[in-house]
Amino acid sequence: MFSIPAPGHVLPSLDLIAELVRRGHRVTYANDPSMAATIAPTGAEFVPYDSVLPKIGDAAGTDDAEAYAGDVIDQLTLFADEYENQLPQWFTRYEHDRPDLILYDIAGAMSLVLARTWDIPTLQVSPTYVAWDGYADDMADFYTMLRTDPRGVDMLARQDRLVASYGVDEPCLDLLGEPERSLVLIAPSMQPNSEKVDRAVYTFTGPARRLPEPAPSGERDDRTTLLVSFGSAFTDQPQTYRAACDLAAARPDWRVILQVGGRTDPSTVTASDGSVPPNVEVHPWIDQVAVLQETDVFLTHAGMGGSSEAMLTGTPVVTSPQAADQFENATMLAAAGIAVPAPEEMSGAALGEACDAALALTGRAQALSAELAGLGGLDAAVAVVESRLPG
Repeated sequence: MFSIPAPGHVLPSLDLIAELVRRGHRVTYANDPSMAATIAPTGAEFVPYDSVLPKIGDAAGTDDAEAYAGDVIDQLTLFADEYENQLPQWFTRYEHDRPDLILYDIAGAMSLVLARTWDIPTLQVSPTYVAWDGYADDMADFYTMLRTDPRGVDMLARQDRLVASYGVDEPCLDLLGEPERSLVLIAPSMQPNSEKVDRAVYTFTGPARRLPEPAPSGERDDRTTLLVSFGSAFTDQPQTYRAACDLAAARPDWRVILQVGGRTDPSTVTASDGSVPPNVEVHPWIDQVAVLQETDVFLTHAGMGGSSEAMLTGTPVVTSPQAADQFENATMLAAAGIAVPAPEEMSGAALGEACDAALALTGRAQALSAELAGLGGLDAAVAVVESRLPG
């Protein structure tokens, strides 16, 4: 498996990697040493490479906005730098230990050069939506911009020279285009133009997660539970945390769980009057999917991971997108009938109204969860991987 040091590109496939190991497959995982502890519980053999990408999340002390500042070409140039850094390390690590199958996250796609060089089958593992028939035409304005901006021209030329230096005789954009086969770890309802996606190439399994067993009924907390989580990179949310505490104070029969990340001092998370209501729990990190199984409403930035987990567990959502594809995810969750937007002016009362509106969508969220289960999840994902193995 090839990926980069970013939680959103690692966490969605960890249960898949662990299940492959459990079934007796030898799995190696190439990533930066900063992800070693995260990957270790899967049982995969960790293969370190030193990434030059900005580190995000708790360990780095930066968020996405800080790490990936600038416009889209600036951000893509960071990946061009990473490609030049990845390939020589990956060839060195695997020259004498060539895999039978290359699994790659969408950000580890430069491993396709290894596959071409050594004639190895591949399987893309996508934690987000994928290209559809007509995607290039729909993105024509973007590609025109990329090919006319001097920075984009330089970046594309660098990438073409890089893959050519390894004997790949096609433009890098073409190499990284449609995969041989792809495993898509989201619900089809989160896929733009889902009806135009080639199902012979792309298999939607939904989240490949092994859900923990729910607590026995006698041990469950019967209070209405609100979970507030902005993932690993967008945790600087003092106004939202304050509003959640104010909501908890106004509704003492509720349980409010806040995941605030490693850069927020828990002692600063209070209600407007400076108090901490007794029904508020503040954690740096949680096992999100496990907590969602006991959550009634989820306030999230609508990252693809959290969005998929909400659908998997049948949890209605209040969306507060922060960047990138999160706005589109929020729109799709609303279109699926399981989400409402967070209030523009965040307060305890306004958040309470949004939560009440989301709770009214519980039936639809549970129906969508059952639909998602029908895709097969983890077992279906493993079957796709095993079908790609030689012999």
